Amino acid sequence: MTTPSQTTNARALRVLQQEIHDCERCPRLVKWCRTVAVEKRAAYKDEEYWGKPVSGFGDPGARIVVLGLAPGAHGANRTGRVFTGDRSGEWLFRAMHKAGLANQKASENRNDGLQLTGAWVTVAVRCAPPQNKPTPAEEKKCAPYLQRELELLTNAKVIVCLGSIALKAACDQLGVKPRPKFGHGVLVDAGKYTLVCSYHPSQQNTFTGKLTEKMLNDVFTKAVRLAKK
Repeated sequence: MTTPSQTTNARALRVLQQEIHDCERCPRLVKWCRTVAVEKRAAYKDEEYWGKPVSGFGDPGARIVVLGLAPGAHGANRTGRVFTGDRSGEWLFRAMHKAGLANQKASENRNDGLQLTGAWVTVAVRCAPPQNKPTPAEEKKCAPYLQRELELLTNAKVIVCLGSIALKAACDQLGVKPRPKFGHGVLVDAGKYTLVCSYHPSQQNTFTGKLTEKMLNDVFTKAVRLAKK
């Protein structure tokens, strides 16, 4: 049963999502997102790109938060939903489906019917950055959005950090000092939360075998178990 406070938080999350979509705090990133949306990749030349900041999405009652780096230039910057329409998302949502956190294995566009249960997926930086490398100043400007998400996701107990920058963003947000060394499968006690580290499901990691499906599945099995404690 949904409580009044959960209903209020769900409404506040929708307001925050719109605020993120309208954000223009980082001129370099705003320009890049719009440029990519016009120039496009040949495979998507007939599609209309989103071309602006991308918010998190999922279950407002989530006990697990999945934190990535930033939208992909031709993934979320095209589709308008994080980890949607690229290879990273194929791996992520397949693993989340296997763990019982998603109703389907694939995510192609923001209207494809994907629903998350007990999970919220978000990113540390809301705009697709050139060369996938935001500056420290850009990361800092985006940090308040993650802070507000975590404040509104009151049931969250576990944060799955996809990559070292996600771990840094989570530790900075939660005041974890000294910041632990990143490693796949590493667990970090962060007070209310347990951070579960995973290699990012980028093509660089999945094509080389640095991250396998079993490794990613194991991370989510661990996250689900911790979230139930």
